[in-house]
Amino acid sequence: MTAQVRIPAGVRFLRWLTATVPSLSVSNMDERTLRRMQSSAIPENPVVGLFLGRPRPDVRTNHWSFAGPGGQVPVRVYTPRAATSRPRPLVLNLHGGGFVLGSARQSDWIAHQVAAGVGAVVVAPDYRLAPTDPFPAAVEDAVATLEWAVENASEFGADGSRIAVMGDSAGGTLAAVLALHARDHGLGRDGTSRIVHQGLVYPATELTDERFEQPSSVANTRPILLSNRDMEVFRSHYVPPGTDLTDWRLSPYHAADHTGLPPATVVLAGLDPLHDTGARYAQKLADAGVEVRVEEYHRMPHGFLTFPYLCKDARHAAAALVRDQRAAFAVD
Repeated sequence: MTAQVRIPAGVRFLRWLTATVPSLSVSNMDERTLRRMQSSAIPENPVVGLFLGRPRPDVRTNHWSFAGPGGQVPVRVYTPRAATSRPRPLVLNLHGGGFVLGSARQSDWIAHQVAAGVGAVVVAPDYRLAPTDPFPAAVEDAVATLEWAVENASEFGADGSRIAVMGDSAGGTLAAVLALHARDHGLGRDGTSRIVHQGLVYPATELTDERFEQPSSVANTRPILLSNRDMEVFRSHYVPPGTDLTDWRLSPYHAADHTGLPPATVVLAGLDPLHDTGARYAQKLADAGVEVRVEEYHRMPHGFLTFPYLCKDARHAAAALVRDQRAAFAVD
């Protein structure tokens, strides 16, 4: 696939950066480096903004925390500055990083786009990371954040009866898991709250070895940002030995039933080894009668929404998510 696609300059730069600085790959990090990366906050400065995108002046960011299953969970809450007389829609956003790296801060740009474009309050947790906190810690924190956000929506000026979930990469996995969890267990004290949309951005929906057999993984010989070896390392840190890899909380593709789930927007990147597993999950949802819209970006690598200025299609993908969330919330 990659030989037939003219790769944009920004993506070529990311490929060069990945090849030139091997330490950027998790598969080249020793445990000490990994833990240092986990504990290092992304600085708030213009240089970082050139890579991760600049904040919007019409959205403010506040910092919250709550008592989760494994301790305090830090949360970033993004709110449009414009006045409104009605409670805002509520969106939960989950960052990527293979369940090992990353933070809510790295997803500031997309959170700002959704907050402004939908007129929503966006809640983004820093869930626990492996290897210190392996599976199911991230799932537990994601579920706890969803429940906390719904119960405390009025504190943010939001409507907790309807919520959208979204996430990229590992965060996309968690968003898919939350949609399944909410369908089966309900939301809110009275059980009437519901998820009305799921935004799955190049999600890792299968953590079994089957994903390495997919054509997009086999063809991943010149990786950009994510190699097959990286995926193996992420899984080895996140999944305790002996865990059933078909557990739907790890691999939502293998859930017994996908009926009754909320509409989904699935964003796929053509140069991503996870492309085909994401496409398979979209088809699995569609086969179960779920409304699915697939957004394909053939010239983009895994993680492209994290780099909106280098990867121009990030703006189109963000607009697609905003469009579908607005429709799900019936925003005028």
